[in-house]
Amino acid sequence: MSKLTDVPKRILIGRALRSDRLGETLLPKRIALPVFASDPLSSVAYAPGEVLLVLSIAGVTAYHFSPWIAVAVVVLMFTVVASYRQNVHAYPSGGGDYEVANTNLGPKAGLTVASALLVDYVLTVAVSISSGIENLGSAIPFVVEHKVLCAIGVIVLLTLMNLRGVKESGSLFAIPTYVFVAGVFTMIAWGAFRGLVLDDTMRAPTADYVIKPEHQGLAGFALVFLLLRAFSSGCAALTGVEAISNGVPAFRKPKSKNAATTLAMMGLLAVTMFCGIIALAAATDVRMAENPAKDLIHNGVPLGPDYVQNPVISQVAEAVFGKGSFLFLILAAATALVLFLAANTAYNGFPLLGSILAQDRYLPRQLHTRGDRLAFSNGIVLLAGAAALLVGIYGADSTRLIQLYIVGVFVSFTLSQTGMVRHWNRHLATEKDQAKRRHMIRSRAINAFGAFFTGLVLVVVLVTKFTHGAWVALLGMVIFFATMTAIRKHYDRVAAEIAAPEGPSDDSVRPSRVHSVVLISKIHRPTLRALAYAKLMRSDTLEALSVNVDPAETKALREEWERRGIDVPLKVLDSPYREITRPIIEYVKSLRKESPRDAVSVIIPEYVVGHWYEHLLHNQSALRLKGRLLFTPGIMVTSVPYQLQSSEAAKRRARRQQDWNAPGSVRRGPAQVRSKESSEPKSS
Repeated sequence: MSKLTDVPKRILIGRALRSDRLGETLLPKRIALPVFASDPLSSVAYAPGEVLLVLSIAGVTAYHFSPWIAVAVVVLMFTVVASYRQNVHAYPSGGGDYEVANTNLGPKAGLTVASALLVDYVLTVAVSISSGIENLGSAIPFVVEHKVLCAIGVIVLLTLMNLRGVKESGSLFAIPTYVFVAGVFTMIAWGAFRGLVLDDTMRAPTADYVIKPEHQGLAGFALVFLLLRAFSSGCAALTGVEAISNGVPAFRKPKSKNAATTLAMMGLLAVTMFCGIIALAAATDVRMAENPAKDLIHNGVPLGPDYVQNPVISQVAEAVFGKGSFLFLILAAATALVLFLAANTAYNGFPLLGSILAQDRYLPRQLHTRGDRLAFSNGIVLLAGAAALLVGIYGADSTRLIQLYIVGVFVSFTLSQTGMVRHWNRHLATEKDQAKRRHMIRSRAINAFGAFFTGLVLVVVLVTKFTHGAWVALLGMVIFFATMTAIRKHYDRVAAEIAAPEGPSDDSVRPSRVHSVVLISKIHRPTLRALAYAKLMRSDTLEALSVNVDPAETKALREEWERRGIDVPLKVLDSPYREITRPIIEYVKSLRKESPRDAVSVIIPEYVVGHWYEHLLHNQSALRLKGRLLFTPGIMVTSVPYQLQSSEAAKRRARRQQDWNAPGSVRRGPAQVRSKESSEPKSS
């Protein structure tokens, strides 16, 4: 690509990086945390609210179950984190759940996990950005009026940031993520100080509201089912946990140790913030309802459709810091921003997983290669396109999109941890060292507990959310599974067909003869050059071939051929229907049929032009012929280019652009010269 065309690309994503600079793009733990854990960290902004929304079905009396649900979520979070710490040590190549399931449960289980993760990554981008747009729209009316357009704009912006490279995007995203974490911890600490030490009374703006229960007096199985549903909703806090195990190759060395440490940090931060917000929500009497217009009542009157229900974290912040205070505004801004940045977890997990799947021939090979900035550019663009399509279909409505969420992640959790149980069983069968066996047995127990827990959540999610949209996520998984299976079959079939045999074969046997055919329409310089090239090949048989479309032109061609005394036989094919391609194809096939062991070389003179619009005026017949001849066995197609003046002008333009220097570059000198001069010792 010329420098002139390259300028916009360089402005947007930066200069291309050499392959040997890959190590410079690897992440330290302080950057890896916001890059890979922004999704689970930001989920505390809505996961506590999801728990209270479900419990509100039974009325405010069911809120006293929220601490126990929080404890269950914490136990599950620590179980999953502990399990994934085993994953990153046992499988450090970055395959994560996919590699664990593929190795221990078989290719079909691995492909199921991969399908679930790909769907979940796409949904992570769509849900996070749609939620962020809705939060931003409450303050800026233009955003909510054009939320689909704004959401797609944010997707484009995040895509460009990630195309610049994972390290640069991580540096950009680190500050708001850490501000959000610091803001939540400050809120928890100040709220605890006010409540426990100062004995202040903190009340949420909804504390005086009454919840009208949809189902009163729930007991027995119905109550258990409600609690399980609330628990599954709270498990939204676990989305994105697996991204670290998929992204181990992006860490600095020692990769596994740094990834495991980052996992532990993420788990500790997430559960502390989740529990703190749940506790403060209970202390400040936060009230939430799935249908606040009807089910929230103030002074005996429903609040009505004009009421906007703020998230739990916003209500708690207002109670602790005071509405409109500096800390309240900082936390509100950081919360809105970090919801956008939560999509970055998917932007790092999806391309890495896509690269591994492409290496295993389940996805196109283009997803395995790195782009100019050493990021997996094709995977990033594919993710952005899929998320933008989903946002467009669902109108950037997070309420509708979130019904599709967390199905895929718990499919991968369950299969991955089941695979880890089999992993430990296989190693225990051969391990004799008692200390190592005790460690393996403990790890197996953690994984088995995690498999049971996540499997239970998966069942509850499927039962409670299937008709509300979870079926769409399952359909997406089926489509990914079928597509990847078909791609693998194609690659396997091609590999089998083109595999080089050990002994002699038809492909390695020299053809008996070579029959060369030069295609001509009239005598001009490109034709003469093609004939001269064909003579140089010293074929066994050489002939010129033309198609009789216009009798007058064909007669003139024969006369000039004889007048010039060209020593190559001219054969003219009749075409009563004025076709050019079909008569040539049929003639070439007849040559092959007469002598199957002969090779037929078709030589086509072509113009080389310098402008895109000139391509529309030339070489269309040649392109059609080449396209058809490529599907004819035993036919070799050779293009003989003839450069027109416009192509020479294009070449001169390219040379001028190559010699062009940016302002100041001559003064600074070329980079290689500067580095050489700087490395030479200065003489005193």
